[in-house]
Amino acid sequence: MLHTIAAGTRDVSQQQTTYVAQARTAGFIYQPGQMIGLDRDARKITLAPMRFPDGRLLLAERKIPYDVLIMALGSHANDFNTPGVAEHCYMIDTRRQADAFNREVRARILQVALKGGHLAIAIVGGGATGVELAAELIQLADTAESYGTKGLASRIKITLIESGPRLLAAFPEKVSQVTKKRLEELGVTVRIATKVVAATETGYSLDGGEVIQADLKVWSAGVKASDFLKNIGGLESSRSNQLVVTETLQTTGDPHIFAVGDCASLTVPGTTHPLPPTAQIAHQQAQHLTKYLPAWLEKDTPLPKFVPRDMGALVSLGSYGAFGSLGQFGLFKGGFIQGKLAQLSHVMLYRSHQAHIHGFWRGSLFWLVDKINDWLRPKIRLD
Repeated sequence: MLHTIAAGTRDVSQQQTTYVAQARTAGFIYQPGQMIGLDRDARKITLAPMRFPDGRLLLAERKIPYDVLIMALGSHANDFNTPGVAEHCYMIDTRRQADAFNREVRARILQVALKGGHLAIAIVGGGATGVELAAELIQLADTAESYGTKGLASRIKITLIESGPRLLAAFPEKVSQVTKKRLEELGVTVRIATKVVAATETGYSLDGGEVIQADLKVWSAGVKASDFLKNIGGLESSRSNQLVVTETLQTTGDPHIFAVGDCASLTVPGTTHPLPPTAQIAHQQAQHLTKYLPAWLEKDTPLPKFVPRDMGALVSLGSYGAFGSLGQFGLFKGGFIQGKLAQLSHVMLYRSHQAHIHGFWRGSLFWLVDKINDWLRPKIRLD
């Protein structure tokens, strides 16, 4: 939901999960802190000291022992060392980053609404995040106009830039085609096969010398695990800092350390590339360990190999539509869906996620609260 938080079409406070409360409900122990070290021989991790904002010590450095360590740190966008990206671009890989971008975009829209002029926003990365963010920003502008800022939407220009030959490279080509067409119908300028070589204060420099002017720049291209993971504890890692794992999701250098999701690199036999860093793969890997890890710990039962399943993929363009493929399982395998059915399917994915976290009834209540807030609150953040 980070793209909706970044655009301000969804309230961040309604979507976040407080780990302390979740720990009590689900029965685990939550230890706040940043991991800064790994001692594989002693099987301990080290957490950094925590301090108050004024510098006072809150918690000293701690060491936590483990029998099994599961790394599930996720990932962030990869700037590929492109000059200027770190200095001039927003990223929306975390709640704080999404909220920071939203504060800035709301301030810029207010300036345009009161003082005139135009606002140009350019997004690099034609994956799901970039595509969905572009659509949500169009929705933000359209909705803001309905609150009295006549003509605002026509003064906000969105450009989406992708270096590859098409948007949504991980999706079937038909999904890519219809998504591109719909974005262009909404007024988004889509540039494919376009390589950005630098970001500046005023825009993006392209390979070949062209410059795309942009007041706000977002970088959502590529996937990279945290630099912290690179060769941590002597474990094998990929060029993207992902921990290399075997088919049982155990790291190649230590059977007591597992990695799942975007921070894991698994190349399934018979394929040439690692599994894509998607929520679908991460969820399946988590389910795999949930099912088989207890018996491995208690009875030393061998771990079966993880076998990914293509369950299809969905991309949402907010209230303007959704598109998806049905994957390679089920009665309609390989099918294509769009419109209300695809939108409902996208919603149900998120609500299913909430039900897994909070349980069916609490998850259903979260959905009800969201619907009530949709009726009572503005459709976008106006504070």
